Amino acid sequence: MDQKILSLAAEKTADRLQKFLQTLKEDDLANLLQNQAVKGKAAGALLRAIFKGFPCSEEAGALRRLKIYSCCVQLLESGDLQKEVASEIIGLLMLEVHNFPGTLLVELANEFVDAIKEGNLTNGKSLELLPIIFTALATKKEDLAYGKGELNGEECKKKQLINTLCSGRWDHQYVIQLTSMFKDVPLTAEEMEIVVEKVLTMFSKLNLQEIPPLVYQLLVLSSKGSRKRVLEGIIAFFNKLDKQHSEEQSGDELLDFVTVPSGELRHVEGTIILHIVFAIKLDCELGRELLKLLKAGQQGDFSSNICPFSIALFLSITRIQRYEEQVFDLLKSLVIKSFKDLQLLQASKFLQNLVPHRCCVSTMILEVVKNSVHSWDHITQGLVELGFILMDSYGPKKILDGKTIEASSGLSRMPNQHACKLGANILLETFKIHEMIRQEILEQVLNRVVTRGSSPITHFIDLLSNIIMYSPLVLQSCSSKVTETFDYLSFLPLQTVQGLLKAVQPLLKVSLSIRDSLILVLRKAMFASQLDARKSAVAGFLLLLKNFKVLGSLSSSQCSQSIGISQVHVDVHSRYNSVANETFCLEIMDSLRRCLGQQADVRLMLYEGFYDVLRRNSQLANSIMQTLLSQLKQFYEPEPDMLPPLKLEACILTQGDQISLQEPLDCLLCCIQHCLAWYKSRVMPLQQEEEEEEEEGFYQDLDDMLESITSRMIKSELEDFELDKSSDFSQSTGIGIKNNICASLVMGVCEVLIEYNFSISNFSKNKFEEVLSLFMCYKELSDILNEKAGKGKTKMANKTNDSFLSMKFVSDLLTALFRDSTQSHEESLSVLRSSNEFMRYAVSVALQKVQQLKEMGHVSGPDGQNPEKVFQNLCDITRVLLWRYTSIPTSVEESGKKEKGKNISLLCLEGLQKIFSAVQQFYQPKIHQFLRALDATDEEEEADVSVTQRAAFQIRQFQRSLLNILSSQEEDFNSKEALLLVTVLSNLSKLLEPSSTQFVQMLSWTTKICKENSWEDASFCKGLMNLLFSLHVLCKSPVTLLRDLSQDIHGHIGDIDQDVEVEKTNHFAMVNLRTAAPTVCLLLLSQAEKVLEEVDWLITKLKGQVSQEIIPEASSQATLPNHPIEKAIIIQLGTLLTFFHELVQTALPSGSCVDTLLKDLCKMYTILTALVRYYLQVCQHSRGIPKNMEKLVKLSGSHLTPLCYSFISYIQNKNIKSLKHTGEKKKEKTAAGPTAMARALRETKPIPNLIFAIEQYEKFLIHLSKRSKVNLMQHIKLSTSRDFKIKGNILDMVLQEDEDEDEEGTASEHEGQNKEPAKKKRKK
Repeated sequence: MDQKILSLAAEKTADRLQKFLQTLKEDDLANLLQNQAVKGKAAGALLRAIFKGFPCSEEAGALRRLKIYSCCVQLLESGDLQKEVASEIIGLLMLEVHNFPGTLLVELANEFVDAIKEGNLTNGKSLELLPIIFTALATKKEDLAYGKGELNGEECKKKQLINTLCSGRWDHQYVIQLTSMFKDVPLTAEEMEIVVEKVLTMFSKLNLQEIPPLVYQLLVLSSKGSRKRVLEGIIAFFNKLDKQHSEEQSGDELLDFVTVPSGELRHVEGTIILHIVFAIKLDCELGRELLKLLKAGQQGDFSSNICPFSIALFLSITRIQRYEEQVFDLLKSLVIKSFKDLQLLQASKFLQNLVPHRCCVSTMILEVVKNSVHSWDHITQGLVELGFILMDSYGPKKILDGKTIEASSGLSRMPNQHACKLGANILLETFKIHEMIRQEILEQVLNRVVTRGSSPITHFIDLLSNIIMYSPLVLQSCSSKVTETFDYLSFLPLQTVQGLLKAVQPLLKVSLSIRDSLILVLRKAMFASQLDARKSAVAGFLLLLKNFKVLGSLSSSQCSQSIGISQVHVDVHSRYNSVANETFCLEIMDSLRRCLGQQADVRLMLYEGFYDVLRRNSQLANSIMQTLLSQLKQFYEPEPDMLPPLKLEACILTQGDQISLQEPLDCLLCCIQHCLAWYKSRVMPLQQEEEEEEEEGFYQDLDDMLESITSRMIKSELEDFELDKSSDFSQSTGIGIKNNICASLVMGVCEVLIEYNFSISNFSKNKFEEVLSLFMCYKELSDILNEKAGKGKTKMANKTNDSFLSMKFVSDLLTALFRDSTQSHEESLSVLRSSNEFMRYAVSVALQKVQQLKEMGHVSGPDGQNPEKVFQNLCDITRVLLWRYTSIPTSVEESGKKEKGKNISLLCLEGLQKIFSAVQQFYQPKIHQFLRALDATDEEEEADVSVTQRAAFQIRQFQRSLLNILSSQEEDFNSKEALLLVTVLSNLSKLLEPSSTQFVQMLSWTTKICKENSWEDASFCKGLMNLLFSLHVLCKSPVTLLRDLSQDIHGHIGDIDQDVEVEKTNHFAMVNLRTAAPTVCLLLLSQAEKVLEEVDWLITKLKGQVSQEIIPEASSQATLPNHPIEKAIIIQLGTLLTFFHELVQTALPSGSCVDTLLKDLCKMYTILTALVRYYLQVCQHSRGIPKNMEKLVKLSGSHLTPLCYSFISYIQNKNIKSLKHTGEKKKEKTAAGPTAMARALRETKPIPNLIFAIEQYEKFLIHLSKRSKVNLMQHIKLSTSRDFKIKGNILDMVLQEDEDEDEEGTASEHEGQNKEPAKKKRKK
């Protein structure tokens, strides 16, 4: 039969073939076709013949053809056919599709759709036909009956089939095929959306491994449209998957199964990121959409688009050059915005209540670094670049007077610091995970250290130190880069060299080659011509001495810088190493001895470093002490009766006119004293056990010399040093400079001897008398210097030299003076206690040490670099100062005897204030320990008391002191002490938990003080008000407080209209005529600015949400009910409006108050405009505007805008009067004119900006009225039109009147207009 059909088909006409085929039954034909196809015999030819015999021109033929078509489809699905046969049949079927009439095409398509929905497909081969059918349908133009209605083919396919197909169930094994199929179908935007949504919902039903090929097909499909939705869908899916995964991993109970193993999930994510990057390379539009997502995430609420997966995706598209810069810029601003938002949220309870806390971008980026371990090599380069971009952009900035200043002041400093820290963390973590990138990170860090010598690079040195500490052995491979860096040492600033050497120190233990190359560089630097290079060499050698221990040295339990565990195990042959170290160290000591002949600065470094070396490497004691002894002998008078005991002349170098210090003798003595004390306490007890006495010569010699110097210094008069009241101390003459140097040396020596004698005194009365005599000598000189400096008005004496007393000694001395009640010490201590000046000196040195800690982060003297010991000393000093201040109040002390100089209790309070702020700055984690140390009660019992409770206890003590001051008579009011107390209270209140009862008590106490006390002291008032606001914002928004205070100011200063009598409200007694303006007024305006900033932030956030919600139109009605955020914004602005309403009517004095008020009013209108524009956006969504918004607009029209205009007139009239006034005076004094003119111009400068802001607000209100169909303008009187034409006739009149000195005829309207151009007339 098949042969017959084929032969008939070969004929030219198809008539006989048609007749023959009509005689056959459908089933027979189907069976025949099936048999032929399964056997693989000429099935294609047979099928071609059958189609030829059933032409579509006849209905019956078309129906038979449809049956055959369906039969073939089933054949293909059965999977019984050979590959070639199947391909041939599919090819034929594809060609035949276009011949079908529309109705049959619909039927055919329906069969497919039903098969897919019911899951009847077995291998999905026949799906290749579906796009052809859809395409054919799209091209048919006749009307088709489908379902109930008549539709044309285009619409039928569009509306019904795709909808039906996408609403049905898809078997997960055909999802990829179906998605791939759609790329061959012409789709409209609407159909595209339906298909994309369907595919995205299928993600969660598939195995993880099936998702990458599906994403690939989806990305190919996205070239037709819906790119944004595709990207959003992919990102949202993986964000959800990541969250589930992290929850499973952090779950409390161990789960029996984890849905997805971590590695597999990360590999799949990595593959998908690569797919997307590849797609972006081919389709620029996709890249643009991705950037838009990043921008949207940055502006609005980024919880949806920004997640670890999307950040990894953004980082990997930085490999495409055209996106690199844009993406890094966006990521950089995303990071800083995230930190700024966090800071804004933390500082305001108002915002915390409205906005839920969300995940920080920094956490997400570090999560990406962690995930990148799963062979995400395509993002490592991006991570490294991002790390460096953050460190470069937000690190500490340029140097001013040797001090690092942050890029911007105050508040914005914190986000910058966090961003820089994040950059360092990214680099460190990437370094740990990815070996291949290590070399590059290290090179980049070292390059920055070398090339940026002039700017502060502490952040890079810290990073380098952390990298090296992590794995010194790994870095041996990069040793060439490190040794190359050493070549630049002599050209780098000293601070950088010290940091760099400290950072690479663990490498020196591991690699001999690095150590040797460093020593060569340092030896060269020793003899360099630049002083800094020589200082660097000394610093380097001292560091080496500290870290290469000689056998037999004491354990380093008292080391200040620990060396990582990983390096300690490197010294395998430690016996041999220690012997080698000894030779090595003695060699270095030889090099250092040569420095003793160099400039004072170099010697100074050496003396400061020896003590640390000795403590770390006690076997070098002999060598160090001998060196110091021989150095001291050069300046020591051995004759016991010679006065003075030291050759001061030899310490001073005179070269022509230049006189400079050659030997810092005071530092030498200081070093000797500390080394000797350490040697006695640590080494000698051990030597006594071993009974070796041959090496004790130097120690005895030094002790004898110090004793002799002490006794002779006490006997010496100032004349013996050629210094007395009549000496010349001016900085302009050679003798004066020399005398200054001598005086500071003598004072330094006295201080060193005070510490030495006190420490060896063992509370003997004689020693304490010597200490007091030394102090009197010191005091005498210091008084002379101060007196001379006061007369000569030089700055020299105001800059006091750093004290030589060590911090440990200061704490011991203060404890002995104020707290030691031991009976046996009573008599000897009474010697020191009898001198008020000595006690005052002891406290002032403590203050100096704390100030040094605040400025530099460490203190001078031994152990000054060791944070642990400094902290311990701080605790001890604080305990003493606190006891002294609370037990002897200033008032008691002052009523005793009047002496010149500061009151000791006041000094103690100043010290406490500095300590509290220093501890919060440097020892944040140890605050609990610090407060525990201050509690005099038994420590063991109260280990579990919280920081808030301990801080509240201290706060109560200071509150009592402040109340005592406030209850005193007005003439006894000590404003300095009151201000210090307020600062201390501010510092301590930061430690209270805002939700605690103690915090609420503190707030109500501060409010009560402000309400009941009316001292006319501006600085005290400012401090107290600042404290009130800083507490208030952590509880609730301060707008009502602002309103009350503005009413008080208005009441005290009076109205701009002199005829109006203002009713005095007395909410806060702290506001009075003296403090109302400018003090309180400026403070309120700065607080109002903060509130406006918060409101602005909220509006921006709402706008972002609205723009994200524009997509799903149906839900827009439901999703935005009257937002609590909107309500809060309107209430804030309403209350601020009443605040400005009061101030604009107040007759404020010219100057800063008026300037700031005008600028803030301008901000107020700008933010009102932003709110109106937000509602314009909202109105597009068929949502009306809330009633309270209407009230706000009404309030602004009645209570603010008209008053702003009258305030502007008031300022201008005032300026005219003052110019007139200066004009009259001008005849007498010519100089006053230009300054008055300049001031008038400065004050009127913000006026045009304000008028512009008001008019912008009114313009957008008109738009909103039209769009919302609500008349918002009914309560607003539009501003009068102002044309800025220069009217010739009026100008002539004015000039005429000017000559007659009568300026009263000018129309006030034109004064405002002609004010600004006057700038051009100003004389330069």
